[in-house]
Amino acid sequence: MSDDEKYLDPSEDNVVDTDEVSISDPRALALPDDVLPDTLYILPVSSRPFFPAQVQPVMVDAEPWEDTLEYIADQPQAVVGLIYAERLGPGAPKVETFSQIGCVAKTHRAEKTDDKITFLAQGLKRIEVVEWLSTEAPYRARVRYISDSTLRDDESKAYSIAILDAIKELIRLNPLFSEDLRQYLGRFSFNEPGLLADFAASITSAEPHELYDVLATLPILPRLHSSLTLLRKELEIARLQNEISEEVNEKISKHQREFFLREQLKVIQKELGISKDDRTSDVEMFEERLANKTVPEAALKKIEEELHKLSILESGSPEYGVTRNYLDWATAIPWGVHSKDNLDINKAREVLEQHHAGLGDVKDRIVEFLALGAHRQEMGGSIMLLVGPPGVGKTSIGKSIAEALDRQFYRFSLGGMRDESEIKGHRRTYIGALPGKFVQALKDVEVENPVIMLDEIDKIGSSFHGDPASALLEALDPEQNVEFLDHYLDMRVDLSKALFVCTANQLDTIPAPLLDRMDVIRLSGYIGEEKLAIAKQHLWPKLLKKNKLLKKQLNITDAALKYIIESYAREAGVRGLDKLLQKILRKCVVQLMTGDKESINVGVKDVETFLGMPYFRNEKTLRGVGVVTGLAWTSMGGATLPVEANKVHELSRGLKLTGKLGDVMKESAEIAYSYVLSHTKSYQKNAEFFDKCMIHLHVPEGATPKDGPSAGITMATALMSLAKGEPVQRPLAMTGELTLTGQVLPVGGIREKIIAAKRSKINEVILPEANRRDFEELPDSVKADMTVHFAERFADVEKIVFAKSDRGIH
Repeated sequence: MSDDEKYLDPSEDNVVDTDEVSISDPRALALPDDVLPDTLYILPVSSRPFFPAQVQPVMVDAEPWEDTLEYIADQPQAVVGLIYAERLGPGAPKVETFSQIGCVAKTHRAEKTDDKITFLAQGLKRIEVVEWLSTEAPYRARVRYISDSTLRDDESKAYSIAILDAIKELIRLNPLFSEDLRQYLGRFSFNEPGLLADFAASITSAEPHELYDVLATLPILPRLHSSLTLLRKELEIARLQNEISEEVNEKISKHQREFFLREQLKVIQKELGISKDDRTSDVEMFEERLANKTVPEAALKKIEEELHKLSILESGSPEYGVTRNYLDWATAIPWGVHSKDNLDINKAREVLEQHHAGLGDVKDRIVEFLALGAHRQEMGGSIMLLVGPPGVGKTSIGKSIAEALDRQFYRFSLGGMRDESEIKGHRRTYIGALPGKFVQALKDVEVENPVIMLDEIDKIGSSFHGDPASALLEALDPEQNVEFLDHYLDMRVDLSKALFVCTANQLDTIPAPLLDRMDVIRLSGYIGEEKLAIAKQHLWPKLLKKNKLLKKQLNITDAALKYIIESYAREAGVRGLDKLLQKILRKCVVQLMTGDKESINVGVKDVETFLGMPYFRNEKTLRGVGVVTGLAWTSMGGATLPVEANKVHELSRGLKLTGKLGDVMKESAEIAYSYVLSHTKSYQKNAEFFDKCMIHLHVPEGATPKDGPSAGITMATALMSLAKGEPVQRPLAMTGELTLTGQVLPVGGIREKIIAAKRSKINEVILPEANRRDFEELPDSVKADMTVHFAERFADVEKIVFAKSDRGIH
């Protein structure tokens, strides 16, 4: 045992020192408080170890400690052992979890509250458990007492001074520690470095295992060192906490100061008449907005009512915010504000020619519409609907119309719109309510006569929120949109001065009442020559300008453009062509940037290097007995559609159809079969051919759905060719519907079908007589080099197809 350790011999009730002392030595005299029992009741403390220098309340469960604490309080010493035991689960801890070193403490003022007992514990000495006398609560054990010697060397004195300085700094940062220090000074002297180390450790917020390391360190100097380390760590935490608190308080104080100063400034300015409160400012702002506008009487009355309501509402009330938002929209509408139209028809045509190549009939129709408006000095009334496949320039035509008239342009897409409120607005009582798109458009353009483009009007949806297509009926009807009612404003808004331009890919999905209100203009697509002109005049120069390239740096020949159009971009529009040109430009820029070349000229031979193998080949038109080429219309433009008829066997009669045909095409095939079967004697030598043969009628590309009433004469001609045993000797295509009596009925999509035939290098077609007008109205560029035959009955078709010489209209 070291010199600075004392303990009570467990076999005697006296303090025994390890050194020999004489009777006359004052250290041999035992004070009453020093005579402590060799057996103690042990209380587990789970939060943190208890130190000899501590005076602190301890709380324990009344069961099973109530009787034990009453017994301890009746003893002269009234002491109990406090040992740290980490609580691993519910219930009392096992004796195996108790630490070896603990503290004996004197109990004071035990009080019971509900099922808990709280007493004040005054730490006295360290103890070490020698033997457990009871391993179940209440615990009891024989202990050995450990006392500290008094050191007076310079090193311990230096440690003590350092600890005191740290405690002073800690008190400065956190005044709460001053009470702990006052209690310590009242009980101990600073000449006792061991107790000072215990006190320093006890006031820190260190982890339990760190505190136990200090408690279990019996030599004084190492204990001082450990306590000083914990104290320094606590000091750093206190400094950081103080900095955070100061920063937060500074921000809060700054905001409070600014708030109070701002409120004081408002009061001072109001008293001096320099400024007004928010409510007065809002009212004046709205009144100023209406100063130069011609507001209808009904709308003005409603706005004035809302302004009066705003002037008496408290600015903090929810109703104030709703009313203010309503007035913000109502006064932002350009009541009676119009931009001046440019009615120069020549300029309008120049703009259209400058921005678009081809589409001559469409440009003429737009110029006619603008001329009519210029003549009556008022543009509006008619709603234009541009219908055509993707990429033919429908949206850009709308922009060109706005530019030609010098009008503001506003565009929004109706594709996928399912909520009626998007068109007519929400009721303003709803949270987040907004006006409809038309009112939003007027606010954005700040005039009552903009060009409003409604894109993808054929793709409007409907849901439980309503039907937007039905909501458009009022807005797009020239007779009704003079007093268009928006649900949010609940006021009549004049939309008649706006020019509406709608776009669609097809008409089938547009509701008939809505379609009836619009003037349909068809954009059928471009032939190869038009695509070449568009690529040269618009697409390629636009790409060079956008990417800051000069023509001398990167050029593409006309032959290369033509090869791209024929082999890679046969669709009706030019969007696909634009993407291919972008791909070529990107690959060329890589070569320019890597320094391989200073300038590039893209020719026909280079196209496959940049774009890979062609998507389309120059396929020969299918020919042979029972093979006829038809013409079809799709939402992507026109297409050729070969029809094949073949004899399967002669075991039984019948007709088999393949090619993923729709109901309408199946009906056309049945009609064609019935017609040809009923007129067998007129068209062939063997009158019994269809009576004993199984016929298979097939439309190639079976994975592609096909439907429509335009393949009747094509199927009948294929069956006739099979029955006659004669093929169609020349490139020839046809379209038209057939009746059981042999009438050839008109079909739609004539322009698209003619363009498809020219794209496939078929320059001779058969059309129904009723479609002669549609063909005559086509541009000369489309009709050029075409031989067209018109048929009223199928007999005319038979004569044209199987005639020895060509006849037609050029």
